[in-house]
Amino acid sequence: LLANIRAMGATVAVTSNDVFVSWMPLYHDMGLIGAWLTSLYYAMPLAVMSPLAFLAHPREWLRAIHRHRATLSGAPNFGYELCLRHVTNRDLEGLDLSSWRIAFNGAEAVSPDTVTRFAERFRAVGFRPETMFPVYGLAESSVGLAFPPLARGPLIDRIERERFMNTGHARPAARYDPTALRFVACGRPLPEHEIRIVDAAGFEVAEREEGRLEFKGPSATSGYYRNADETEHLFHGEWLDSGDRAYMARGEVYITGRAKNVIIRAGRNLYPDELEESVGNIPGVRKGCVAIFGSRDSASGTERLVVLAETRATDTPTHQRLRREINAALTDLIGGAPDEVVLAPPYTVLKTSSGKIRRAASREIYEQGRIGQQYPLWWQLARLLWAGLTPQWRRASHTVADLLYAAYLWALFWIFAPLTWSAVALIPRPELNRRLIRAVAKLFILLSATRVRVHGLDQLPNEAHVLVTNHSSYIDGIVLTAVLPPRYGFVAKREFLDQFVARAFLRHIGAEFVERFEVGRSAEDARRLALAAQAGRSFVFFPDGTFGRQVGLLPFHMGAFLTAADAGLTVAPLAIRGTRSILSDGQWFPRRGEVRITIGAALHPEGRGWEAALKLRNAAREMILRYCGEPEGGAATPGV
Repeated sequence: LLANIRAMGATVAVTSNDVFVSWMPLYHDMGLIGAWLTSLYYAMPLAVMSPLAFLAHPREWLRAIHRHRATLSGAPNFGYELCLRHVTNRDLEGLDLSSWRIAFNGAEAVSPDTVTRFAERFRAVGFRPETMFPVYGLAESSVGLAFPPLARGPLIDRIERERFMNTGHARPAARYDPTALRFVACGRPLPEHEIRIVDAAGFEVAEREEGRLEFKGPSATSGYYRNADETEHLFHGEWLDSGDRAYMARGEVYITGRAKNVIIRAGRNLYPDELEESVGNIPGVRKGCVAIFGSRDSASGTERLVVLAETRATDTPTHQRLRREINAALTDLIGGAPDEVVLAPPYTVLKTSSGKIRRAASREIYEQGRIGQQYPLWWQLARLLWAGLTPQWRRASHTVADLLYAAYLWALFWIFAPLTWSAVALIPRPELNRRLIRAVAKLFILLSATRVRVHGLDQLPNEAHVLVTNHSSYIDGIVLTAVLPPRYGFVAKREFLDQFVARAFLRHIGAEFVERFEVGRSAEDARRLALAAQAGRSFVFFPDGTFGRQVGLLPFHMGAFLTAADAGLTVAPLAIRGTRSILSDGQWFPRRGEVRITIGAALHPEGRGWEAALKLRNAAREMILRYCGEPEGGAATPGV
């Protein structure tokens, strides 16, 4: 827990000047224990109010923030929604929320409508849009796991609904698509923590592909107390199963729902949070008191979509209107009406003590016949079963195709790799070897059906220069070899000299080896490369040195830029995008994908020495960051 607190401090810059206000009791929520310890760690004042006071009068929470000049405070999404519904314009008189700089929003699904409406409604009393801070965590990771950048504000992703529900691919929707699904980014993993998204077979999926979220890190639990069976189900190797479904985009995690809450209807994945919010907006339905769940029908083998909605109305005409409007609302969202709409009196929908909908428990009382009367629609179920065959077959064939493609790609590799290595080892001329491996790389990419798009190839200087590019995958070298002219020599880390296979191959294609960690030796290698470059050689550098699992452009080492500055050579920046989704660090299950390579305008050194090298590095990094499709992974380092 303390490791998580330190990570939170580094991420959101908690200081002793902050004031934390919460309405959730310390004994009830692990997150508040963390807040309490954080307040002690940073000598930060902490004010706690009764949750009953908040539920009765939500304005008291905002008043407490105003009164204590709070900077940090948080609530589940329903807390912000409660303020929107019950805080009146009169309650806003004299209220000042300008001290509030981080409004944590987590513990349940974050609604894009809530975060935008809350910012608009309370802007007049000093609430800034960038204060809203959607986060992700779970008790198995001491609550906190992913936080967004400070003062960034909510990031809402709009994706194509049909494609996502049918295939799980989160493709960005057209700007004016009225059916688009929206999800809120919950940030990036805290320092020393990692997140991955896996499919049903346990293989890591590509970017913008939905799957099950797994994580690891110093704050992760070692298991459930005295529950060996559940602990065994929790771990997949060193990774912990969160039970949540999500996808990643540009290093940000987007939570799409709980795995156990996803409703599979006609082979499509439906996510109850958005559907419940839409039904709750219908006049006459109690907002926040709607449960949508799948109820399995043993006769047809499919799930029936059931809507359980609370209403205070008791007359038949109103019930008929509500059913029509609920059917219409869900038809607009998912292309079909629910199988059953159950209108129930207040307090029928079961919730947790913190206000979350208990869908499984609500489904249980529904299936026991304790609410309403069931009206099975056999003809509709039969139609759904028939309609579901196509998408189910599509999903199964997609999985099989992925497995066959991975096996095919590895077969290609083990055919090409030994033959290429043997040929390179026998040919003494690096120029011929570079031409050979370029031809092999182009053939490999062609046979693997990997689409490679190159922009700006004409911007490569004709004279000797230094080319710098980002490194995010094992296949970066193959792609660059296929795309670039054979005159380039690669610069490799000195550790490869200890590996016979790599050493023999790299030496025979004219690669140079450099030290990454010992500063003196690294500077000496840079001077040696400068002399070689002055003699007319062009080199390819990976200035970030290596790559890891987490998305993000790593800090750049200075060796490439010192080489260019000392030799008076231009620097050609090149950005690679897409290779991480094909094969990332620690993953041996390749995926089909597209690679985009963008080459920027040549950069000319302004003089010699360290200052000139720094300017080259900053300009090259800016260009690569713009086109590599990944966020900033850390501040640039002054080290060589």
